[in-house]
Amino acid sequence: MTLALAPARPIEDPLTTELLAALKPDFLSTMSWDSSVRVLTFPAGHPLLGGPQCLVAGCEQMTFTKAHRGICVACWQQMERRGQEFEDFVANTVRSWRGIGISNCRVPHCARPWMTSTRPLCTTHGHQQENIFCLPVEEFIRHPDVRPLPGFGPCQVAACARDRHGRGPYCHAHTNRWKIVRRNGYAHDEETWRRTATGIAESGKVSLRGLPDRVVAELLYGLQQRYAEGIRQLDVDTRGIADLVRAQQLGSLSELDPSPLPKNLRRLVRGILKHCDRSQLSPETERHKDTWDGAAFGFAGNLYFNEISQPWLREAAKSWAVDDVPGRRGHKIRNTVQSQINSLAHLSASLRLNRADEGTVPRLLVREDVLHFLNRLRFLHEREEISSVRRCKIARDVRRLLTRMRTLGLDQPGHPLHGLNSDFVLRWEDIPDDPEDTEAGHDLPPEVMRQLCDHLNSLGSGEDPVIRTVIELLMDTGRRPGEIRTLGWDCLERDSDGKPVLIYDNHKALRNGRRLPIPEATATVILDQQKRARARFPDTPVKDLKLLPSIRMNPDGTKPVSDGWISDAHRSWVVSLPDFVVPIVVLRDGERVTEMLPYDKANIFPYAYRHTYAQRHADAGVPIDVLRGLMDHRQLDTTQRYYRVGETRRREAVDRVTAMQFDRHGNRVWRQAKNLLDSEHARRAVGEVAVPYGVCSEPSNVAAGGHDCPVRFRCVGCGHFRTDVSYLPDLEAYLADLLRNRERLAAFADADSWAKGEAMPSDEEITRVRRLVRRVREDLDGLTAEDRTQIEQAVGLVRNSRHVVSLGMPKIRQPLPDLRPGRAS
Repeated sequence: MTLALAPARPIEDPLTTELLAALKPDFLSTMSWDSSVRVLTFPAGHPLLGGPQCLVAGCEQMTFTKAHRGICVACWQQMERRGQEFEDFVANTVRSWRGIGISNCRVPHCARPWMTSTRPLCTTHGHQQENIFCLPVEEFIRHPDVRPLPGFGPCQVAACARDRHGRGPYCHAHTNRWKIVRRNGYAHDEETWRRTATGIAESGKVSLRGLPDRVVAELLYGLQQRYAEGIRQLDVDTRGIADLVRAQQLGSLSELDPSPLPKNLRRLVRGILKHCDRSQLSPETERHKDTWDGAAFGFAGNLYFNEISQPWLREAAKSWAVDDVPGRRGHKIRNTVQSQINSLAHLSASLRLNRADEGTVPRLLVREDVLHFLNRLRFLHEREEISSVRRCKIARDVRRLLTRMRTLGLDQPGHPLHGLNSDFVLRWEDIPDDPEDTEAGHDLPPEVMRQLCDHLNSLGSGEDPVIRTVIELLMDTGRRPGEIRTLGWDCLERDSDGKPVLIYDNHKALRNGRRLPIPEATATVILDQQKRARARFPDTPVKDLKLLPSIRMNPDGTKPVSDGWISDAHRSWVVSLPDFVVPIVVLRDGERVTEMLPYDKANIFPYAYRHTYAQRHADAGVPIDVLRGLMDHRQLDTTQRYYRVGETRRREAVDRVTAMQFDRHGNRVWRQAKNLLDSEHARRAVGEVAVPYGVCSEPSNVAAGGHDCPVRFRCVGCGHFRTDVSYLPDLEAYLADLLRNRERLAAFADADSWAKGEAMPSDEEITRVRRLVRRVREDLDGLTAEDRTQIEQAVGLVRNSRHVVSLGMPKIRQPLPDLRPGRAS
């Protein structure tokens, strides 16, 4: 059937013209759009615009309900009426019952519509076939005396694309509808009914006839942009919006109140309007608003300046943001910038509360107003409305932003800060003291990591194990969640030695194509995921395919899983696991004791695996410069914030090792495993100096940094010398070296006796060192298995934390610690 043409009208609205000009031919072709007909066609089987076609032979309807197992609603109802089994119905049924849809009369070249699909002739030819020729339809349409007939013209209902079935003004369906309207007493104005009546709903087709050009442009442009975002859109939703606008005779979608609409229609209307509004955005116009749409500046989300009540400060904040945003990178631009705007909002609130003029006149502001602001931050902190970290950050932000605003010249005539006194500034000493380091300590204890790894099998038990792959890669590689989720399908390579290397992009630092050595077991995880991704999207080019494609709004596999999806799935998994029990040091009766207590699951989040990766490598003795490269940091300071060598971990290890401390005679200094007081830890830091095989507390030597030993470093004979179990390997090596040197000197004949005597290790020193080694070993062997294990772990941590200069041969490649060495690669 040839669809009736819609009346053409000139387009005078500039926005309508711009929206129509922005439509892409490929999208219009996909939707089979013809501006002269104004009917959208949602293609069956399209992953975003249509549903799969009904499985019943001869049925052209689409199906969207999973419960119907691939057949449309009409066929499902027919199956239930017949009482057939699903498999039998699908395999043996050919659709022959009536359905929605229309076509031309079966008589060749006849321009009139058929009556029904079961009577595929127009009214006139149907009468001839039944009453005059009395022939079956197939014979009738081939009879030489049967002639095609001209059509009656289009249906007069504005939304309808069908032809009239007779001399009346409507198609067959709208003729029946008009009869019902008149019979029910609703036919007050036939012309209004023609303009507002809905078209005949056909599967996959949406009529935009009878709608203003502005609405048509908005619908087409909004659908196009949502399609580009990978959002699935159904014909039934679009048809519902078009019918509502037509029924209310609105001139634009913006006039439609979405609040009473169902959720799916409300989401569609708001999404379309969002894209239409963004088509008019530009940084030049957006920067003058109090709420910015980040799309105008190339990032997601909005920036809000509403909380800054002083006009001069609000305008200065906008000018700063315009300068700051272009230099930012990554996926969290909005959060970073808004956080600093919120800091200015705290300054604004302080001025508003403490000044009679509410701080609206910048030239009247003085140093005292800055002090009021600092006192208010302290007040908010004391009331626990802001944390100590937030208090410090707010002060730093305000100090930096005021300085930057002046640098930008905003205090010059004609600019927002003109007249602002030079003493209205936060000085360096105004910034509150930094709270204790909040970066280090986010790593997960080994006991927790072992239990998490043991429960990995509970992940990905369904058809899509993507989340398990994500978590395994986070654990094994220490990359940021954003770097893992955006991995390309071809992210795995081999180096010159044939070892696996992960190729990823460091979005935060804008360094792409980074290379990270990984274990073979991790490479196997990637290879398995590559197979799954390729099987799911076999036609997508490898360069465009993601290793971890999203399961939503992703027809071709080019969209990765989102940060929110990873976080939610990971949190659900962690919450479902049993409690993690770890050894924790607590105070009991004034003494620090170790107890097995539940670990707080709130500390287990995706980014914690990056801290754990750093701590794991630091504990394994990986040099700081190597670890910096593994973490892909530019500065060593950044890397050092990711792991702990001192603080709690070192203190606990020192407490254990100190319990095994010995003097020069091999006597235990502490016979009981007591814990060091804070003052004792301080004394160890400033009242001792490292010497070979232990520490020295002799005051003059400590003051000289270890370069003024009164006994010329005969440490084992000095009363200020202390050693502990962590030096046992060094003492054993030293004893072997003494014995070896004594034998060499005894066999050396070409030296005077005084020279040999000076160089010869004394028997006293050898005896002292041998006794010291024996005493340490005896005490170590006397420990229980549990205590011995704890001591060995503490010794490993303390030895790794020491600054040791190695002059040995360089290693070709230092082996990296594996989180799960038992895995098969």
